[in-house]
Amino acid sequence: MGARTVPWSEACARSYDLVIAASPKGDLGRLRGPHVLLPHGAGFNKTIPYEGSADSASGLDPVHLSRPEGSAPVALHALAHPDQLTRLTKVAPQAARSAKVIGDPTLERVLASRTHRDRYRAALGTGPRTLIALASTWGPESLIQRHPGLAARLATQLPYDEYQLALIVHPNEWSRLGAFELGQRLEPALAAGMLLPHPRDEWASVLVAADALVTDHGSAALYYAAAEDRPVVAACRGGDELLPGSPMDVLLGGVPELGLAHDLPAALRAYRPGRAAEAARAAFAHRHDALLRLRDELYALLDLAPRTLPAVTPLPLPGPPSRTPSAFDVHAEFTEDGVVITRHPAGTGTPGHHLAVELGAASGQLVRSAGLLYRRAQAGPADAAGLARTFDGWAQRTLSEWPGCRTAAAVLPTGNCLLRVRGHERPYVLEAEPFVHDEAGLVARVDPAAAVSAAHAWLARNTTAARTPPGTTLTCVIGERSFPVHLRPATPGETQQPV
Repeated sequence: MGARTVPWSEACARSYDLVIAASPKGDLGRLRGPHVLLPHGAGFNKTIPYEGSADSASGLDPVHLSRPEGSAPVALHALAHPDQLTRLTKVAPQAARSAKVIGDPTLERVLASRTHRDRYRAALGTGPRTLIALASTWGPESLIQRHPGLAARLATQLPYDEYQLALIVHPNEWSRLGAFELGQRLEPALAAGMLLPHPRDEWASVLVAADALVTDHGSAALYYAAAEDRPVVAACRGGDELLPGSPMDVLLGGVPELGLAHDLPAALRAYRPGRAAEAARAAFAHRHDALLRLRDELYALLDLAPRTLPAVTPLPLPGPPSRTPSAFDVHAEFTEDGVVITRHPAGTGTPGHHLAVELGAASGQLVRSAGLLYRRAQAGPADAAGLARTFDGWAQRTLSEWPGCRTAAAVLPTGNCLLRVRGHERPYVLEAEPFVHDEAGLVARVDPAAAVSAAHAWLARNTTAARTPPGTTLTCVIGERSFPVHLRPATPGETQQPV
């Protein structure tokens, strides 16, 4: 966060006008001043073995709420739902005297950010793909500890052009492992293009952007369900940590479970609207005014008149993907008028019709094996000195240098492509039209590299090596979308474009 920190010994030696914490545990009572406990996650759904009272909800455990004599008082215990106050009154009536139902500040920002969903998806590079968020809490019953290979399996098995994957990891796991080791453990999934959002604000931006959620018993699922009623699938159910009858227990009991075969599309289709949202209603009250309530309570404790607050600050834009695959095993299924293209990151499954590799981004071993080599041309000169190659010069050199390559292609900044096929008289220009969904008003564009794979496969099957066909249109099918792809011979001027 960039906040100033002080040593614990110094903190205990001072007095404060207000002490704000999100947990009652530890020696917080040594900090002098009125204390405020804010909600920690969504509700109180789990018990931590070997900590406090057996079967008590973490955060509502009387062992932690009953402070020793001489400790600083809890002036306000902010809760998110009346049911939580009822539970607190039963287990710790003394602590319940300072409790009030305020709502959940984190949910406020999630709800206020829903109108930014398209911006978040654009920042993540999601495009027309289905964004699947995986949510993992911490500890031995968490998704990443119970199913450490799940993220990699999904990232490599789901078609790249149809799905995007993001893994939301609890801050405790970031702290336990460190960013370096966490990245090393998740390397196969990250190399396949999986997103790993930062645990401060970015995780919530990804939740807003996601089309579906695969979760354990962590509270991120309740925030997701409270924002929109989109599919939720259970990956694991919390073992002995999950408290029966809690909102998360209700949620996980009402959604499909991802089986051992990890057939995620089937599990998503099995979701029934309303189940997860019903569980979220048992976790959150005072939606849309929790921050106003909290403001009034805190200023009263400070003996100050409340200031007028601006509108709730939306969540920030998430960072762009740090890695995208540079080589694909491309499966091609031919139809009467085109090709069905399915791409998977290279080396993660069975080889397909051809290997498509981005030259300059992938290893030499992959380049040597590629049937299609492509590059993404920059809008300006190729280097700071202004030196660039024409497409025809680059393509001929590529085909000469890599004899196993059949097609060399350049994706232009406009989205159009130039490609030269070994043995064909002239290069081609490729232009892919967008897919337009009239009812939804959506316009989806295909990755030009996927369209080039369709043209590469189609030309290899439908033309002889020595002849250039006249202009033609084929259909590139990706998932449930069909993209018309226009292919024609390139003019001499077009082949002289710098790439």
